Amino acid sequence: MKLLFASDSFKGSLTSKKTAELLGRAAEEVFGPCQYDYVPMADGGEGTVDAVIEAEQGSRVVTRVHGPRMSEIEAYYGAFGEDKAIIEMAQASGLTLISEEQRDPRHTTTYGTGELILHALDQGYRDISIAIGGSATNDGGMGCARALGVRFLDEEGKELEGFGRDLIQVRHIDISGLDPRLADTKITVMCDVTNPLTGENGATYTFGKQKGASPQAQEELETGMENYRQVIWKEFGIDCNEVQGAGAAGGLGAALKVFFHGEMKSGVETVLDLIHFDERLEDVDLVVTGEGRTDWQSCFGKVMQGVGEHAKAKGVPVCGLSGGLGKGAMDILDHGVDSLMTSVNAPMSVNEAMEKAEELYLQAAIRMFRLIRIGMRIK
Repeated sequence: MKLLFASDSFKGSLTSKKTAELLGRAAEEVFGPCQYDYVPMADGGEGTVDAVIEAEQGSRVVTRVHGPRMSEIEAYYGAFGEDKAIIEMAQASGLTLISEEQRDPRHTTTYGTGELILHALDQGYRDISIAIGGSATNDGGMGCARALGVRFLDEEGKELEGFGRDLIQVRHIDISGLDPRLADTKITVMCDVTNPLTGENGATYTFGKQKGASPQAQEELETGMENYRQVIWKEFGIDCNEVQGAGAAGGLGAALKVFFHGEMKSGVETVLDLIHFDERLEDVDLVVTGEGRTDWQSCFGKVMQGVGEHAKAKGVPVCGLSGGLGKGAMDILDHGVDSLMTSVNAPMSVNEAMEKAEELYLQAAIRMFRLIRIGMRIK
């Protein structure tokens, strides 16, 4: 019997790698010596770069960039294969990089994300995937584009810096200085939201509050973003309210699409492609996946959905072992996952469950494999 372990991390308690280690111990306790493999998983959010680096035996590339408030910081991206790189924009422009007191997307920029892309181009990478979750920004991606040669000009022809506050002043966008290497570069945008650039479901009103924007700031940013949308529509013939995901990461999705011709793609699907997941399913008898909490959201671009659907297409059964189950958890059974179990074995607080995560997970894995062994004996 050949097993494949492909769980997401249990945020705050178990890494993807640790779940595999515990599953291996449990499998050998129940089945004796057996063949199993492990693939680190992520869905385009936090930990995606590290997961791909580990799965593909890549490397970290460390450099200095400018953070959301333009202070200099150290960031990294992943490199693997001959010319592939994977970037998390949160490394350079993420919300966790600034204190709560500094959070105001009128005064943040994606410039550092552009610097990461520029560095990857300088190193010769021409197939770049960019995960755009966790941003501190609402600048329409102007900062990112500016780092790569795009100039945003006000009514007097002066170049704007590329902060959220500059959106309202944009009158013309000059792409004549755009880095020519981008024309020969494949840009994949790892994005699981479909929000347009503006409006009730757009970048500002959907995500602005969590980035520190007050109601007044949201109004200012939305007015500016609508101005930005109109300029793009007029000069490039693209209405960013018709582009799914344009509003992701405070409008970075729009910039990556319009200026860099990026292809929007599900985060987990991109990860599965990059790590050649389908090839890893060859000759596998059972896949075990999971996450910290499974609920209705698990069916929308998350690890368990992606793993389940790909395994189902190959005819491989899948067990899900999660920390807990929430509303709509059973919906995941429509996406290739055949059964669900939880690691929690008694009433307890979330903190207690996290403190005992390893012990609980190992015991749950043993119970799961013992049930599978019973199934193997049933005629």
